[in-house]
Amino acid sequence: MKAEVKRLNIFEQIGTCLLSLLVLTGLILALTIPGKANAAGLLIADGGFGGVLELKEHEIKVTINNGIAITHVKQVFLNTENRQVEALYTYPVPKGASVANFSMWINGKEMVGEVLEKERARQIYNSYKSKRRDPGLLEQVDYKTFEMRIFPINAGAEQKIEVTYYQELDIDHDRATYVYPLATVTRNDVDSRVTGKFAIDVEVKSAVSIVAMESPSHGDAFVTARHSDRYSSASLETPGGSLAKDVVVSYNISRPKTGIDLITSKPDGEDGYFLMTLTAGEELAKLDTGMDYVFVMDISGSMRDDRKLILSKNSVEAFIDELGDDDRFEVMTFNVSPLPLFNELRPANEKMKREASIFMGSSKANGGTVLAPAINTAYRYSDPDRTLNVVILSDGMTEQRERQTLAQLIQTRPRNVRVFCIGIGNEVNRPLLEQMAEDSGGLASFISRGDNFKAQAKGFRRKLMRPAATDVEIDFGRLGVYDVEPKKLPSLYHGSPIRIYGRYAGNGETDVTLKANVQGREIKEVAKLTFPKKDDDNPEIERMWAWKRIDQLLKGANRTGSRQPVIDEIVQLGEGYSIVTEYTSFLVLENDAEYSRWKIDRKNSLRLNRDRQAQDKRSRQLESIRNKAVSDLGPQPSVQKPATEKTQRTQRVSPAPSTNSTPEQTKVQNSSSPQKRSWDFDMGSGPVGPLFVGAAAWLRRRKKMRK
Repeated sequence: MKAEVKRLNIFEQIGTCLLSLLVLTGLILALTIPGKANAAGLLIADGGFGGVLELKEHEIKVTINNGIAITHVKQVFLNTENRQVEALYTYPVPKGASVANFSMWINGKEMVGEVLEKERARQIYNSYKSKRRDPGLLEQVDYKTFEMRIFPINAGAEQKIEVTYYQELDIDHDRATYVYPLATVTRNDVDSRVTGKFAIDVEVKSAVSIVAMESPSHGDAFVTARHSDRYSSASLETPGGSLAKDVVVSYNISRPKTGIDLITSKPDGEDGYFLMTLTAGEELAKLDTGMDYVFVMDISGSMRDDRKLILSKNSVEAFIDELGDDDRFEVMTFNVSPLPLFNELRPANEKMKREASIFMGSSKANGGTVLAPAINTAYRYSDPDRTLNVVILSDGMTEQRERQTLAQLIQTRPRNVRVFCIGIGNEVNRPLLEQMAEDSGGLASFISRGDNFKAQAKGFRRKLMRPAATDVEIDFGRLGVYDVEPKKLPSLYHGSPIRIYGRYAGNGETDVTLKANVQGREIKEVAKLTFPKKDDDNPEIERMWAWKRIDQLLKGANRTGSRQPVIDEIVQLGEGYSIVTEYTSFLVLENDAEYSRWKIDRKNSLRLNRDRQAQDKRSRQLESIRNKAVSDLGPQPSVQKPATEKTQRTQRVSPAPSTNSTPEQTKVQNSSSPQKRSWDFDMGSGPVGPLFVGAAAWLRRRKKMRK
């Protein structure tokens, strides 16, 4: 791409009040006026004047460790104004993300931010600003938006910033998807670009074999490499790039048997942290009974933005195409009131599918979003002899006062109804849609404009065609496990793992007992897992545990309608684990002495050092694998002459590991072993399964008896 710069000039004297309305989607700054794509992380000069600061460099480094993505964003801006400015940098919270660091370079040195209670952070920032000193402030405005303020940036000066955030990846069947969101809606006459380098590198490590890796959004512009069964990478770099399109990278994994994966973190002198992932394998037989579906499609005015309505229509069509002859379906649109197509469930034949396509194609996005009447209408399609799947496609931008009503409505659904939520676009109320799905025993999924909606629809359908394990419970035996999140485990669907975070006291091997219900039969399996005495390799799961705890506190408060009882604990967790929330903010000061002056402990600085040491260690180990992967290329050393018969009799040669294996890989046990596995780079245990083998055999027998 050719480098190109177009600056957005705003009328002078607009004032700070208008700038406070800045809203973005997809890690990108944008003014809340109609339009087209703007650049991600674009700084705008605040303080009563206009002016866009030129984005000179934009680099993203992504490391994915067993489904947890760590994203480092480095950007360099140039103040093209002939005056000193305060810069406002606003972007939406990436899906389910926890911001782990905010750094600024002051006088050539990186200054790492610290998390404080929100009002205190704002007061300290303003005290420096009045003296024209160097503070930076990162605040979470609401559930979906961050705002960063940086002051001062001198005329003609550059400002380098770094933001790091952690998030869980969405996994659909055997496909994990990472989205770096860039697309947004701003002005029709603006298409901002990076004037210098735009680069994104993605490295993926997995305890489960990686089968393939691709970029649905950028195709061949990405270079991918498979270095080993459990390590792949992808990269994209241009001398100047348009930031108008989401970057989507997906990879496929292979899980033949249901099993448990475990990674831990255990600092010296502290209780440990763990992330346990329970994944359903291929052994559970496909169901041969039809099901009912009601597709509830949002056509409110907010769906007009970012081509959301088109994406929603395409997704429903792709899903309906996957329905079988024994399935029945209905399509319903809604804004302030619902509008069904058939007013009854119809067979999923070609004629009905065509009618549904015409109906959806005639829909236009307008009006407000009132979801409750549409859900109540969908419940009326319930047949006591069949499972009803209510699939809601929406951005969730309903009014605040309706959210408690929705939570109560989900709780009172008919017994055989499951609610599934598909979030459409970048600007989406993820917490609401997730909570609705979780409370009904269903699932939530999210589709970006750059994603492959046909693949998403296929994966979602596959989840429903295999039996879900319900009433899932885990007992950790003699080990002292506490503060487990989520407290009530969701149903286990094929292709949708359950992630369980928690703390543990003590250490050693323990019997972990898994109980679940599969189509009316109780299943019980036991696996041995080892929780180590010390583990410095995965410190990121400590923040993820705290973020999950905060998320569950907020969801619980939303069900009751009051957040006041949980705010103190949220602030305590935010400050203790350096997490930006709606009640805590990142503050960057000029030097260590200024932090001392305000009696601010350097908790994040210490935590960030641990994180970076672990990441550096992983980088060295990954480099070793990359080197090993190419060791067979090019001319090879000459082969030594065979030993004489006499030498062969006297030499004792120990069995050597494969030349394609690292020392860590030689420790991996057989994948069918029910024991703890020691995976590459001490990422934790691998699959301890297979689990549910008895359930699989029982289901096969049951299926034969029906025939």
